[in-house]
Amino acid sequence: MTPALSRRVAAEGVGTAMLLAAVVGSGIMADRLSGDNQAIALLANTLATGAGLVALILTFGPISGAHFNPAVTLCDAWQGGLAWSEVPGYVAAQVAGAFAGVAAAHTMFGLPLFSASRHARAGGAQLFSEFVATFGLLSVVWGCARLRSAAVPFAVAAYITAAYWFTASTSFANPAVTLARAASDTFAGIRPADAPGFIPAQLAGAAAATLLFRWLVPVLHAEMVVVPHEGEGDER
Repeated sequence: MTPALSRRVAAEGVGTAMLLAAVVGSGIMADRLSGDNQAIALLANTLATGAGLVALILTFGPISGAHFNPAVTLCDAWQGGLAWSEVPGYVAAQVAGAFAGVAAAHTMFGLPLFSASRHARAGGAQLFSEFVATFGLLSVVWGCARLRSAAVPFAVAAYITAAYWFTASTSFANPAVTLARAASDTFAGIRPADAPGFIPAQLAGAAAATLLFRWLVPVLHAEMVVVPHEGEGDER
């Protein structure tokens, strides 16, 4: 692994860890302070996640592209923005970072490092919600990356903030996030038995959005990246 790729992989791991710490940590705090008011807890969780996402994409985007999401990485490679040889490193860092972020959140709140979630998120409505959530996320990524690249951090965070509320699943939209949240028996968790269904739905939504934007913006595939970063032109 070259030094430049090592930096990008490390940025993906650390960024994903911080994202999960924000998602799970704010969920725990919100649940403890909301007095059993689920709407207030979800609102607090949503705002913390959206704000954290803006900051993290702005911070790590210039280094790695700030994918933090295997679905984004796979579609970016599909469109030529990332070499396929770099995908395993990105995905491994994202998954490992996601579990590290869950462990960090649990440690901050005095919980076991990992615990299987009992939060049921099963059924066709939940799976369709994940398809819609990920379709929307990749649509925002591709549309903004090609036409308004400076807006990507704000647009992605705004979309995720909204999707927490308009999808029945609260918009996981990320296979690494899904796997890691199955190890968190907290407000943000998902039962391990329900997680495997989310991931194909997310990948299908990501693929559908990518195909749509290849047609909507025909030159997209020739120069697509998520967020411009140091890897472009320095070693490929």
